[in-house]
Amino acid sequence: MIITRTPLRISFFGGGTDYPAWYKENGGSVLSATINKYCYISCRYLPPFFNYKYRIRYVEREETQAIEEIKHPSVRECLKFMKIERGIEMVHTSDIPARSGVGSSSAFTVGFLHALNALKGKMITKRQLACDAINVEQNLLKENVGAQDQVAVAFGGLNRIDFGTDDDFYVYPMTISKEKVELLQSHLMLFFTGFSRNASDIAREQIKKTKVLKNELKMMKEMVTKASDILNSDSSDIKDFGRLLHEAWQIKRSLTDMISTDTIDDIYDAALSAGALGGKLLGAGGGGFILIFAEPAMQPKIKEKLKNILYVPFSFEKLDSQVIMYSTQDFY
Repeated sequence: MIITRTPLRISFFGGGTDYPAWYKENGGSVLSATINKYCYISCRYLPPFFNYKYRIRYVEREETQAIEEIKHPSVRECLKFMKIERGIEMVHTSDIPARSGVGSSSAFTVGFLHALNALKGKMITKRQLACDAINVEQNLLKENVGAQDQVAVAFGGLNRIDFGTDDDFYVYPMTISKEKVELLQSHLMLFFTGFSRNASDIAREQIKKTKVLKNELKMMKEMVTKASDILNSDSSDIKDFGRLLHEAWQIKRSLTDMISTDTIDDIYDAALSAGALGGKLLGAGGGGFILIFAEPAMQPKIKEKLKNILYVPFSFEKLDSQVIMYSTQDFY
């Protein structure tokens, strides 16, 4: 039995520049952090007492004889990719609903690949785990996804991630003091809008418009450097990070009309009117979690203003995807 725990993530800047359609020609950059909300995968070889070979449990329960019959796309393609021949039982649980903008789909793929490698007795590096997850999602599943989520949750921590035109990526941990990290975290609030959306559909529309969005995507990439400089400078004002988030959100919401909605705009405007300095919708857009940046003194007023939507406390997580249980018991 293997159990993996993979952190979810929040992305601050650069989202959209991590799509291959963009970074293979222009390079990309994102600034993101993993948080203490997790995807859990338990996995084992299925004992030989059943009239099926695969038992897959997530929101649904699947019992099949062949990999090709598995409906869950990531499970099916991960099993094929890993060349698993024996029967498998997999159970997935998560702290956060799917399709909510915190990288849950990629955390699932990373966590499941991590579990399958452990089940086969293999130790896999963070880089290889991220590369394999990107390959499964972009090439095998052919989803309209970027590459930042797989890297973020495989490596863990507060990082700048650069994507080169050579199709490689480079992870730079933010070398800032514990006090600066705590200061940043104290200015962040997370709210769940209650909506779910299909990130691939929204991303497809943005990818189609990549060439005409060149100026906007360049600005979004440059903001990663500006945000990194704010965090790395001893003389900077942390409030500038929030103001930059606001500027980035105005650009992002203009990329396609699918990214924001009237309800999301109302939530964001309400937070601003209560004293927030900035924020953004997490993920591709359309719903899910909204991140708000505000001075601690203003946060009670913002919570009251947004009392009809769910406030979710969180903290940053330094650890990457982890095998948290490993048992060698076998039935045959």
